[in-house]
Amino acid sequence: MKIVVVDGHALNPGDLDWTPFEAFGEVTVYARTPQEKLVERCQNADIVLTNKARFDSATLLQLTHLKYIGVLATGYDLIDLKTAKASNIVVTNIPAYGDVAVAQHTFALMLELINRVSLHDQSVKSGEWAKNPDWCYWKAPFHTLNGMRLGIIGFGKIGRKVAEVAKAFGMRMFYNNLSKKTNIYAQYAEKEEIFEKCDIVTLHLPLDKDNKGFVNKELLSRMQSSALLINTSRGGLINEQDLADALNSGQIAGAGLDVLATEPPQADHPLFKAKNVLITPHMAWGAVESRNALMNEALDNVKNFVEGTPQNVVNE
Repeated sequence: MKIVVVDGHALNPGDLDWTPFEAFGEVTVYARTPQEKLVERCQNADIVLTNKARFDSATLLQLTHLKYIGVLATGYDLIDLKTAKASNIVVTNIPAYGDVAVAQHTFALMLELINRVSLHDQSVKSGEWAKNPDWCYWKAPFHTLNGMRLGIIGFGKIGRKVAEVAKAFGMRMFYNNLSKKTNIYAQYAEKEEIFEKCDIVTLHLPLDKDNKGFVNKELLSRMQSSALLINTSRGGLINEQDLADALNSGQIAGAGLDVLATEPPQADHPLFKAKNVLITPHMAWGAVESRNALMNEALDNVKNFVEGTPQNVVNE
């Protein structure tokens, strides 16, 4: 079999190993593949592994030799599942691998916004402490998470992990999810109520046509002026100009984002100059442990497909 990895750099920039996949065939790894070269590079492949390459209907119809697409992520919205199924191409994903890492990054953003660690580090290194008449000082007020109301929008594996961590901080938790199952850590509430009442709102849900841009001017206007918004899921959930306006006007106090609607973003993105916003480059998932788990699960997916018992199939 011929196995092609079309965009392997994100998962494996050099610290992991593709060699185990060679047990199933000849392996070719491309760090990145432009869309216009996708068909050329995958033309004779039996198996394709991809993270963010777009396999739309037109692309899939040209890949007549292809039998399997292994998505190296949980989301698979870049694959035309209907065409893949009609073409007898099995598509699998990695349903769970980074819940701990993403929850950790969620709190990294949250705590930086609240405790302003980097601000004070820079202050000390610029000489302010050495010149200060007092043994301590702070550049801005900060607060404890204990007793704060945390709203979790999307209560899957990552959302529940966030709730577990928040419990240790003594936070009061509210969640919104399609499932309203009772949770020992959090109480169910409607989205509007969460945005109105919570001190911090964090997003942990997949992007679809129904929730694209749902965090908009109207919903942001419901938030308290002291509230924070965190997003480590999908950038398209937020109307980014509305968020920039809310930050610049003081409608909300701050935001911590690991994702944007278009990645990589344009240099003139409105949030780059917005007040009190932290932006990291879609890195929350990428802890070494998470990437190792993802690689091992991808290998297991390929093994099961080759053996005729595919798992984690998303286009059955």
